[in-house]
Amino acid sequence: MEGKYPVEASQVLNGRYEVGELIGRGGMADVHLGRDVRLGRTVAIKQLRPDLARDPSFQSRFRREAQAVAGLNHPAIVAVYDTGEQELPGSAAHDVKAPFIVMEYVRGRTLRDLIRSGELTIEKSVDYALGVLAALQYSHRSGIVHRDIKPANVMVTPDDHVKVMDFGIARALADSAATMTQTQAVLGTAQYLSPEQARGETVDARSDLYSAACLLYEMLASRPPFIGDSPVSVAYQHVRELPEPPSSFNRDVTPALDSVLARALQKDKADRFQDAASFSAALQGARDGIVVASDEARTEAMPAQNAPTAAFTAAPFPVPVGTPGSNGPTTPEAGESPDEQYDTDGLDQTGPINASPHTAAIPMALQVGNESEEVDPSRRKRRRAWTTVLVIALVLLLAGGGFYLFNYLRNAEPDMVAVPQVAGMEQTEASNTIFNHGFVPRIESKFSDEVAEGEVISTDPEGGTAALPDSEVIVYVSQGKEFATIPDDFSGRTEGEVRDKLRQLGLEPGENVSANSAVIPSGNVIATDPKAGEKVRTGSTVDLVISNGMVTVPALLGKTEEEAISLLQDDPAVALPYRVEQVENEVVDPGTVTAQSHDAGSNVPQGTEIVITVAVAPEPAPEPTEPEPTAPPTGPDENNGNNSDDRGRGNDDSGRDDSGNDGRDDSDSRAYDDSDLPLL
Repeated sequence: MEGKYPVEASQVLNGRYEVGELIGRGGMADVHLGRDVRLGRTVAIKQLRPDLARDPSFQSRFRREAQAVAGLNHPAIVAVYDTGEQELPGSAAHDVKAPFIVMEYVRGRTLRDLIRSGELTIEKSVDYALGVLAALQYSHRSGIVHRDIKPANVMVTPDDHVKVMDFGIARALADSAATMTQTQAVLGTAQYLSPEQARGETVDARSDLYSAACLLYEMLASRPPFIGDSPVSVAYQHVRELPEPPSSFNRDVTPALDSVLARALQKDKADRFQDAASFSAALQGARDGIVVASDEARTEAMPAQNAPTAAFTAAPFPVPVGTPGSNGPTTPEAGESPDEQYDTDGLDQTGPINASPHTAAIPMALQVGNESEEVDPSRRKRRRAWTTVLVIALVLLLAGGGFYLFNYLRNAEPDMVAVPQVAGMEQTEASNTIFNHGFVPRIESKFSDEVAEGEVISTDPEGGTAALPDSEVIVYVSQGKEFATIPDDFSGRTEGEVRDKLRQLGLEPGENVSANSAVIPSGNVIATDPKAGEKVRTGSTVDLVISNGMVTVPALLGKTEEEAISLLQDDPAVALPYRVEQVENEVVDPGTVTAQSHDAGSNVPQGTEIVITVAVAPEPAPEPTEPEPTAPPTGPDENNGNNSDDRGRGNDDSGRDDSGNDGRDDSDSRAYDDSDLPLL
């Protein structure tokens, strides 16, 4: 976990912890180098990955790790300083928050890195295993089972001290219901699972010791005890098979270490070391060459007092040479070879007793008889011949019977076992069920429109069919529908909702494409690519078109007022409010748009008012009027006197002069005859 802290941190948690560079990544969390600004110390900050923050099971597991380790104070266990929660970048206020853990920062390398580099020696491997057992002894005494001991979860500091970390799936010993199956999923790493973990049974401290034994095995042999093509096959080997001794892969491993691992890797919890202290003591003794005998080895080492004697294959038992009536041994005479002690022609009472391979197992009464009785040599030969024939016949009979029994047992088929019904189960639960019935499961994925993803469709052989024990059963697991139809109700929803829905359909959310929209709020989804209603193959990537909250202004100049209003209101891609201003214009036709407040093609926020200017005809100018002529003022007498004169005046204009004054002088005076004046 070596790393260099940056000068400036981009994020501060709880106003106290500066988040630095990424220094580690696991299955559910990322680990960053950090700094506690309050205490001025370097820390490691473990953050739950954002894509898992909405899963309650991962949140619970992450918090359980903090609770489990917070109460543990041991130099071989990574310390936890603080916990908290953070808002995800770009999330709304109501979104789920991701938890984080502030831990002790450990400089060093993991055991996984050391194993891969090939730097481990036998002595260092034992030292590191003792450090892990010391941490487990303390955590077990505190009531915590780690449940995920593996090389990647053990750090080695530069001064060769061991630090156990990642209590993410730890459980309290008092929790009797704690098993390795949570929501139908096996937790842990397959190469280091104890048999009871693989079967989904209750775990305890002895399960951690089995995993620690797998860890020690890998350090010694540079490979785990079991290797398979899939986690299921490895888990099956933990349940059913015995590992090769590590000395078969590394000649430097002593028989004492082989014996310790043979005891620690027992399938039954009762046959293993019962606590970390006894495991540590056995490892310490193995350094001195003390071999730990398993129950099986102790049984084999017992003398076979009750074993049946091989009567017909035993070596000849010679009878000592003696004189008649004497039970004591005699010594061959000088010059007599040992073979000459035995007479192959017959039995002489005065000579040594003959013993042959064919008569060794015959009771002594048949060979010797009564010493005082005289036996006829020919009769003795016939008796020996018959005895030999009977023995040979009996041997042949037993050999033939044994050969027949061997072939019968070899060719006889074992009792058939019914394949369990697992259709509809989750994959892990189905695998465990098939394991427990004595079969070997092999997982294959298939598309199914009827069975939910992750559930078993069927098996081959089918459930209820009789099959041989330890035979393979193919488990077909649904991987969901082969094709998914993109829903048509994504428009207007938030980006997070749409992405979650796509994952539920088995599709992969892709990139975001920004686009204008008059009605979809900024940040919400406008459409998808492929479009709604299209069928796509499961696992395909679907891009999202996200609203940026902007609207493109249409071109209104030169259009009529009605056309401009229709473009602003009736077009769903625009939908902008407007205001009309009328301006007199003698050049363009009345009712034509001559100006708009925002340029055509420009982007404006949703709801921006557009002002349009419309031309109107100018009002006509008033026509000029001629003034009416007025008569000169005259007295009433003159008017009266001129009445007859005016009436008697003709309309002939011939008497007018060139000036148009009708023969009148400039003074416009008239000549009146005095005689015409009335008399007063």
